[in-house]
Amino acid sequence: MKSQGNGMPKRSSMDRVRDATAEHGLAIEILTMDQSTRTAQEAADACGCAVGQIVKSLVFEDAADGTLVLILVSGVNHVDQDLLAQDHGLKLERCDTRKVRNVTGFAIGGVAPIGHVTPIRTFMDEDLLQHDDVWAAAGRPDSVFRVNATALARATGATLTRVKGG
Repeated sequence: MKSQGNGMPKRSSMDRVRDATAEHGLAIEILTMDQSTRTAQEAADACGCAVGQIVKSLVFEDAADGTLVLILVSGVNHVDQDLLAQDHGLKLERCDTRKVRNVTGFAIGGVAPIGHVTPIRTFMDEDLLQHDDVWAAAGRPDSVFRVNATALARATGATLTRVKGG
């Protein structure tokens, strides 16, 4: 096991997810799939669920202050950046993949909604609450966990929001 430089063993991405969910009283089981779960459709196919039950963890940079923002989006939705600007004053821009990795501790394709190395402002697509259980990335592109949608919102401290107009 690698060291963090302080003599402590380095925690894996999945360990951070497991620890963070346990801290918030979420009993989860992390599943490592034989196939990729990088896209919402791949994840739904692997989990045997509807695409709308997949939590896409999308990281943007807020141009106003350079901080990162995590948006938990239903697998069937796309983020309407103008709507989020209108509703929350966010000026969202694409984010450098290295910055995503440095701030969250996760690589794109495996960003979990919880267990980040640095606290991150989080918004959650209210459409996810249409489902009792949702599936989210567990820190790697081939790993997922199932969780109650309402409990996930609570554990992440997410602000519920609309992510699509109309």
